[in-house]
Amino acid sequence: MNIDVLMEQWPMRSCISGAFLIPYTICLILLGIPIFYMEVGLGQYLGIGGISAWQIAPAFKGVGYASATIACMLNIYYIVIIAWSLIYLFFSFFPTLPWTLCDANWNDIFCYDYSYHNTTNNGTAFCTGPYNNVTINMTDSETPSEQFWNNAVLQISDGIHEIGSVIWYLALALFIAWALTYACIVKGVKTTGKIVWFTTTFPYVVLTILLIRACTLPGAEDGIYYYLVPDWSKLLEAQVWVDAGSQIFFSLGVGISSLISLGSYNPYHNNIVIDTLVVCTVNCLTSFYGGFMVFATLGFMAWTQGVEVEDVVDSGPGLTFITVPTAIAEMPGAQFWAVLFFIMLLLLGLDSQFCVVEGFYTCIADEYPKYLRSKRPLCLFIVCCVYYLLALPCITNAGMYFFTLMDGYGASGYVLLWVALWECIVISYVYGVKKYLKGMTHMLKSKPNWFWPACWCFISPCILIFIQLFSFLTYDGFMYGEDYTYPVWGEVLGWLMAAFSMHWILTYFIYAYIVSPGNYKERWHTMIHPRPWLNLRGLDDDIPDDYQPTKDAMMMTDDDDFDGESPTGSDNSAPPSYEMTAIEIKET
Repeated sequence: MNIDVLMEQWPMRSCISGAFLIPYTICLILLGIPIFYMEVGLGQYLGIGGISAWQIAPAFKGVGYASATIACMLNIYYIVIIAWSLIYLFFSFFPTLPWTLCDANWNDIFCYDYSYHNTTNNGTAFCTGPYNNVTINMTDSETPSEQFWNNAVLQISDGIHEIGSVIWYLALALFIAWALTYACIVKGVKTTGKIVWFTTTFPYVVLTILLIRACTLPGAEDGIYYYLVPDWSKLLEAQVWVDAGSQIFFSLGVGISSLISLGSYNPYHNNIVIDTLVVCTVNCLTSFYGGFMVFATLGFMAWTQGVEVEDVVDSGPGLTFITVPTAIAEMPGAQFWAVLFFIMLLLLGLDSQFCVVEGFYTCIADEYPKYLRSKRPLCLFIVCCVYYLLALPCITNAGMYFFTLMDGYGASGYVLLWVALWECIVISYVYGVKKYLKGMTHMLKSKPNWFWPACWCFISPCILIFIQLFSFLTYDGFMYGEDYTYPVWGEVLGWLMAAFSMHWILTYFIYAYIVSPGNYKERWHTMIHPRPWLNLRGLDDDIPDDYQPTKDAMMMTDDDDFDGESPTGSDNSAPPSYEMTAIEIKET
């Protein structure tokens, strides 16, 4: 299983002081870990992907389509982070790091070079470059790294309405990012797993070095204090809890079908309890660990500008691309550490990207194996090309506004919480938690702890409902940073992105009812009972212990979905054993 520890994700979603640690920890224990365990267990138990697995309750197969749609949305914009990393990696080889300059053509009057002046703040300061004779208020100043990010890399416009044009070097970087992703996943999950070992271990060394350097900068203690000490009033803000829940789900991969799909490759008796606890704990501790480096650097930036930590820079997707280059610029041999860091960021981004792409492709390939499994390289190539074209709006002058909108509505926040809620409902109350626990007991050869069903049935759904209701009641528009409020049509576009994923659950339920045969009672029975071809080991002694779904069964189409028979034409009794297992089918 992949450990998604892309370092910028911790500060990226909520830069709001130590208050974030409280809901983050609560959501990890009561939401992230239990639902992570449930998803991986479902994939491992059935041996099929994140859409087909929800045939345990066919009327709610829309849960699978919703999660796959979220993964699709995530694949479109998330890879832009890798493109940004490639741009910074390229500039890291320059003799002078460009984010240390205040006299470049992308700088303006507000650029303030601390290393050049090296003076304490007294309210005003002289700028460098062509503006040496102009005096500005220090609170309005910007660091060279901020201006390089906004003016040189993003060439950001004044709003989402000013789309501008595609930035050619970002388009090139995005192409390279997709080429690398394709190369990582084209050979299948076995090759991907080997790559992950390197991409998840190398970054810790670089992160530790940067943390040590950041802690030696003046003002670092203020940033760390802000990071750790709670502002209790923040706990009353709904967005803090939404950010905490979606941050947990996003970093762990919950609700985007990847865990179910990747879990389907596990050996049947693999101990997912240990996997769950290790992956979730290491993932979140790494994010917490990386936060020290980021906030220590924020403290330094606040010290140079004479402002509070929360005012030093807007929170957002680019926070890491501002704070870390600032810390690197203060280190001896800055070019060397810049190269190491952005290689690390590139590897972590690729690690996350190809696991989500692999999980998405497994979902659709398990649905349509006749067309997709035998032609994997070609189909993956087409998928990558389509994703590349769909991501082009994110690399225009208004690209950051589109990126933030997709990140806020399309693949996090409400949609992840919505899908996770329905996953708990379907497992607990439609399929049946007792039945699910019986299957888990057979698979793990031991009965799961009471904590898991308690979370699936009561604790997790209640928290998810509370967070969503609380956030809806206190919703106050969508913003980029602290200053830019999206226009009404921009928010409508965001909600349409969310609805694009969320509607599947209701839409597919209605579809299932329409196409199911028989009267109301017969239709309901067909809609909520598992498909006959599913391998529900541990529930029926007549089913062989080594049985896996057949190749014919895995080629079932939606037209076969509600005909009351198995795809092989048998009745509802247990299907026979076949030579080719689901894992063998996938690997071929």
